[in-house]
Amino acid sequence: MSDFSEELKGPVTDDEVETSVLTGAGMHFPWLQTYVETVAIGGKRKKDFAQTTSACLSFVQEALLKHQWQQAAEYMYSYFQTLEDSDSYKRQAAPEISLQHALYLLHHGMLEDAKRNLSEAETWRHGENTSSRGILINLIQAYKGLLQYYTWSKKKMELSKLDKDDYAYNAVAQDVFNHSWKTSANISALIKIPGVWDPFVKSYVEMLEFYGDRDGAQEVLTNYAYDEKFPSNPNAHIYLYNFLKRQKAPRSKMISVLKILYQIVPSHKLMLEFHTLLRKSEKEEHHKLGLEVLFGVLDFAGCTKNITAWKYLAKYLKKTLMGNHLAWVQDEWNSRKNWWPSFHFSYFWAKSDWKEDTALACEKAFVAGLLLGKGCRYFRYILKQDHQILGKKIKRMKRSVKKYSIVNPRLSY
Repeated sequence: MSDFSEELKGPVTDDEVETSVLTGAGMHFPWLQTYVETVAIGGKRKKDFAQTTSACLSFVQEALLKHQWQQAAEYMYSYFQTLEDSDSYKRQAAPEISLQHALYLLHHGMLEDAKRNLSEAETWRHGENTSSRGILINLIQAYKGLLQYYTWSKKKMELSKLDKDDYAYNAVAQDVFNHSWKTSANISALIKIPGVWDPFVKSYVEMLEFYGDRDGAQEVLTNYAYDEKFPSNPNAHIYLYNFLKRQKAPRSKMISVLKILYQIVPSHKLMLEFHTLLRKSEKEEHHKLGLEVLFGVLDFAGCTKNITAWKYLAKYLKKTLMGNHLAWVQDEWNSRKNWWPSFHFSYFWAKSDWKEDTALACEKAFVAGLLLGKGCRYFRYILKQDHQILGKKIKRMKRSVKKYSIVNPRLSY
């Protein structure tokens, strides 16, 4: 089986973040199986599927994934024959197969074929009208909406290249509007159901913004981020923050959104923007949080080479200490003093950082000096290096460490 089929059948963990979007090569939907499996078996672990029906389902799936269209059609015909005398559990699996086939076609860029498959799955008449079946139908309709969104995006780009006086402008504009209406109708029902619907929400909001419905867009994003019935989803807060940023919303609103994202993903790249917003705030509690955020970012191994984070921390540490907020620094440092020295400021890292990026090494050395004193091995190593351009900066750094370090010189590491 292909990698795509393995993704479809793979388990979804609680900490997976759904970020599926339309791409040039197709679409990626690792989380779909959770929904279609539940619908196919009516929410129960049915163990006594008829052997013939089970075999047909397996053969259909395998043939589809191998591009063996003729065999797939024959197996599908046999499967439909069995459904006529089968129970509701097996009948409900037909839309699942159609949806999986459509997703396979989407993955390989066969958009028109996928659209036909989704239309057929949407109108399937067999099976009981259960709540899980309703969700599957909404999902099928939403994927139709994504296909319509894809067409809408192309039409919108075509429209942007036309002059308003062009004879074709009105026709294309009407075409764009028609596709947006169809997309909205197909997607809006799904995103009201608790779940992770990132690509659908993004598409829907983009169209609302395009037509000037900013209040509607904000309502959708706010519900997606804050409705307690929905699972925790970092992307929901990212989308809301980016929307507020585009709308030039008040700083306090953007801080509120990023505060929640910070609690979920403290190492996210937006945390540096969060720090900047906090630093510009007039509230002292925000200034203190701004220091906490920088330490939080640099707690993660993936951020150890982030020169912007180190620059921000070096500058903000000095500013905080100059502002007589030693207690803020000590609050952050006390929980890290036993592991940050080896994690960030060892002799090995001093040599490695200086060799790879002298600017990064200087920023880290300044932080190391402020936190560990002038006896810190990292600080001492950088101080001894002969660098024509950075020489003056290193001298200034030495003076600042001597004046503002939180460590008594006689107790340096």
